[in-house]
Order: sequence, then C-alpha cells, then structure tokens
Amino acid sequence: MRGQDATLERLRVDRQLDEALVRGPDPLHLAEVFGLDEKTAIRYANSARALMERSPETDPATSPRTYGSTP
Repeated sequence: MRGQDATLERLRVDRQLDEALVRGPDPLHLAEVFGLDEKTAIRYANSARALMERSPETDPATSPRTYGSTP
C-alpha cells in the first residue's frame, strides 16, 4: 500500500459507504455488518442518502469513492 493514495482508513470508509449505497441507507444493517456504533451507522446512512438524492448533472466529475481513480 506504500505510495498509494488510498489508506486503510479510506478503504474502510469507502467499503462502509458502498454497502450503504448498494443495500440502502439502513443504519441497523450497517451497525450489524460492520459492528458500528449507532451514531456512526446513522451518519453513514445519512451520507449515503444524500449521495443517492444528489443529481448526477450537478456534480458529474466528482466521486467520494476511493477506487477507480487514475494513478
């Protein structure tokens, strides 16, 4: 992982957010799957909900995800 922009922390956060986007922003599911505190799970669910509501036309070039970027 040396020399890479993605850190373990960023990969962990991305994985949890991805789960919320794929399975739906359900804090209970996130808390159970990842062992998150309820407040943290709610925060991830709210972030996923906001991303799903955002129109692609308003922000076409940016993405919060850590993978898929060019080196």
